[in-house]
Formats: sequence, C-alpha cells, structure tokens
Amino acid sequence: MSKKKILLICDDPDSCRYIQKELLSQGEYLVTLTEAPKEGLELFRQNSFDLVIFKPHVLDLNSLGLIKDLKNVDPDCVIVAFLNEDRPEVIEHLFNLGVYDFITKPVNSDKLFFSVKKGIGLHNLLVANRRFTQGLKEGNTSLEKQNIMLAKRIEDSTRNLTRLYEDLRSTYMRTIKVLAQAIDARDHYTHSHSENVAKYATAIAMKMGFSAKEVEVIRQACELHDLGKIGIEDSILMKPGALSDEEWIQIRRHPIIGAQILEPLTFLNDVIDLVRQHHEHYDGQGYPEGRKGEDIFLGARIINLADAYEAMTSARSYRKTPLTKEEAIEEIKKNSGTQFDPKVVEVFLEILKEQ
Repeated sequence: MSKKKILLICDDPDSCRYIQKELLSQGEYLVTLTEAPKEGLELFRQNSFDLVIFKPHVLDLNSLGLIKDLKNVDPDCVIVAFLNEDRPEVIEHLFNLGVYDFITKPVNSDKLFFSVKKGIGLHNLLVANRRFTQGLKEGNTSLEKQNIMLAKRIEDSTRNLTRLYEDLRSTYMRTIKVLAQAIDARDHYTHSHSENVAKYATAIAMKMGFSAKEVEVIRQACELHDLGKIGIEDSILMKPGALSDEEWIQIRRHPIIGAQILEPLTFLNDVIDLVRQHHEHYDGQGYPEGRKGEDIFLGARIINLADAYEAMTSARSYRKTPLTKEEAIEEIKKNSGTQFDPKVVEVFLEILKEQ
C-alpha cells in the first residue's frame, strides 16, 4: 500500500519537527517539510499531495493568500491549519477561507492523527467525485461523436446514452446514500434518522401540493442532509453534555461540507441547495449563512422542521429520554415564526393530528 503524502508548511522548527516525527512514526505517511510559504506553494505545484498542514500568520495577508493559491492549484486540496492558540473567531475565518480542520499548540497527537486521517479521507472522496464527473463528461462526448457518425442510428444511440447516464447516476447515488447511512449508524441514537426525516418531510411536501419531482428532491436531500458529518469527530457528535464554542463551530460546518462533497454532481443541484440550507432558521438565526424567511428554499424549511421533530422524539446522547409527541408539538408551536416557518408548522400539525 503506497504511503500518503503530506506537505507541512511551518516556520516553527520545533513544532514542525515534532509533527513530522509523529506522522512518520505511523508508517503510513511521507512528510515534506518547508518553512517558506512560497517554496511550499511551488512544491505543491510540482507534486501531488494528499494533505497540507499549514501554520498561517493570521494577520499576514500574504500568509492567508497561500490558502487561496493552494485551492487555485488544486480545488480538491484539503488544508489543516496549525495555530498557536484556539480562538473561535480566527478558526471561523479560516474555515470561510477553505481550511478543513485545525490543530493547536501544544500538539495533541490523537487530534493530529484524527485530523490527518479524516482530511485524507475527504481528499480521496473529492478526487473520486471529480474523476467521476470528468469520466461522465468524456463518456457523453464520446457517445455524441458516435451519434454524429451514425446518424441513421441516432434514436438507438440516444437511448443508450440515456441508459448509460442513468446507470452511472444510479450507481453513484447508491454509493453516496450508503455513505450517508453509515454516518447515521456511527451512533445508535441516530440510526435511521435520515430515513425518518424523509418520511416526515415528504408527507409535508405532498400535503402542500408539491409535484412528484419536487417531493423526490426533498426525499433525496433528507437522505443526504447529514453527509457533511463525515468530517466531525465522534466525540463531538456523541457528546452527552453541552457543546463548547469550538465544537459548535465544527458542527455548523456540516451543511457546507455536505454541499461541497455533492457539488461535482450537477444533476443534484436542487438537492445540494436543500442540504446547504437545512439548518437555516426562519428568523435568520440559523446557519451556515443566516438566511431568513423566503430567502430560504421552502424545501429546506420543511426539512428543518422534520429534522427537529425527529430529533426531539428520539433518544440522543445528550438527552436519553425523548420528548413525547405532545411535548414535541408544544415545542414546535413555541418556535413557530422563529426557528420554523409558520406555514410549514401549520401543515405538519395537521398531519400529526390526522395520525
């Protein structure tokens, strides 16, 4: 098995040598070390790396510009920032620039190994997505040329093209859904969570008069809405108590990570929008973008309510005893107009009453 290649750009010699030594001790990685950002960028251009660990000077525009330069060279580049201290506002700024995760001084080996392993896993998935998309484009181009050359058989060629596209799309969707189900299964409290959210959300959509195609988009978005949690540590997802500010920053990233994973699949554009927005609140206090009211897709507003109700009525690591149906209904009523769209609440309460 070939070793994974890591580029370490860091002007802190002692820390860098420690990180390099720790990673090399695992026997799975090749670590290239440089102190200069410009040299690091040139090494990145000339070589293929699975992960970059970078120690930025937060107030240095040239240093922060390296993040953008690395992304320009390789859009699938996964970057882990190495910081002197844990400052939530700095971490959030780096996340917005495209940094995947961070480690702080003094370096915790377990955190280092976790971030590196998950980062390389995400990089592999992003690369596979892009290759799949490119292969699909090349396959389509090849078939289109055949159609021109074989004009008399255009109908059969088109049928074959459609079948190939649908087969490829179906195969990739199955792969993505298996991954999403595996994320649910990481914690026995969330087993079948996405399936239950889909059940509630599609019932709301149908009662609101959505077309069959629109209902299917919502169902797929529900199945994939927590895909971004692939990058969140188990210790955070299954924490029994309240989350710290730093842990909330990581949790709030999962809609964006999920959307980024799905982004190369252009046939899922409508689904991606709902995945990205499913934690936005009607009053603008949600995340990741703080959208408000009608600026949030109606499908995302529906998923937000379905997701919340399923969480309230199920056991969780932070709440062993779920709310009763009546308690959950009161909670929904209390948050109508703030977290939830009142129109969606009205329809959902009618559905629960009929049940």
